[in-house]
Amino acid sequence: MNDGTLLDLRSDTVTRPTQGMREAMFRAEVGDDVLDHDPTTLALEERVAELLGKERALFFPSGIQANQTALAVHGRPGSEVILEAGAHIFNYEEGAGAVLSGLQLRPVPTEDGLLTPHVVREAIRPPSPYVPPTCLVAVENTHNSAGGRILPLRTLSEIRDVVLAAGIPLHLDGARLWHACVETGHPPSHYGALADTVMVCLSKGLGAPVGSLLAGSAEAMERAWRIRRRLGGGMRQSGILAAAGLYALDFHRDRLAEDHARARELARAASAIPGLRVDLPETNIVMLDILAEDVSPGKVLDHLASEGVLMVQFGSRRLRAVTHLDVDDQGILRATAALARAMERLSAL
Repeated sequence: MNDGTLLDLRSDTVTRPTQGMREAMFRAEVGDDVLDHDPTTLALEERVAELLGKERALFFPSGIQANQTALAVHGRPGSEVILEAGAHIFNYEEGAGAVLSGLQLRPVPTEDGLLTPHVVREAIRPPSPYVPPTCLVAVENTHNSAGGRILPLRTLSEIRDVVLAAGIPLHLDGARLWHACVETGHPPSHYGALADTVMVCLSKGLGAPVGSLLAGSAEAMERAWRIRRRLGGGMRQSGILAAAGLYALDFHRDRLAEDHARARELARAASAIPGLRVDLPETNIVMLDILAEDVSPGKVLDHLASEGVLMVQFGSRRLRAVTHLDVDDQGILRATAALARAMERLSAL
């Protein structure tokens, strides 16, 4: 029942800064990052570049801006970007690749949301004056729409071989790459070594209030710096925000394993509720399919909200729940109980 507190499972972006993170932000040394670098922002950029094994990284206000900057760095107007049909860049970035950079996005459907070397090889355009040239392949890890699926390191390496042979760069949308690293045990640099540019988020999972970073070669990041400024992403005393990111990297990465465990517990418990089908998640995203045709997903969400539990609709018959640092074991029990009551009451109508 609703005790007045809110259990927000809509995304792992809803977290609020912890007390330790707020104190780190308060103490942050700052400067004008556009003019001559903010020292705390520079420290964050150097830290992430080192983690990803790249020459340089840049701090961005958002993952979309960082992704779109990468597309602009690699692409040219009239060329084509290959990505999986459920990719965030294709579905949830407002058509920015076309609007901002004149790029055509070529979505390739797969059964599980994960590109393969064969699929990429088949999608790359052969040289021709009659079709747009392929300028970039973009992969997503973990894959949001596929329920936080991890693109295996070996598969990424094989895709890298394909694009290298074709002379095409590879961009990794690693908004939740930290989750893949914690679950597989591979360090971020192993993934970073296989992509020309990598985007990582601090506000998904790690609990920072704002921010993503784009990493790559020094030459690519020099071009990215100008594009970021053109897009309005040049921040001034950004060290206050960067300090939250540094704190998150120090204290919130390893604990992502707790989110994965709670997501699996939620999935196991929810799969026992009549009328629901739930696949066991690999990371922190739980997809719940409503099988009972007489039960409206919207009404399930309304019922959950009446008990102070928030999820989102993610397809015609699918709900999504995302675990994060503000969700404890009691929260999982509460969400499961609310789901059970919602399905029981709505199925009886």
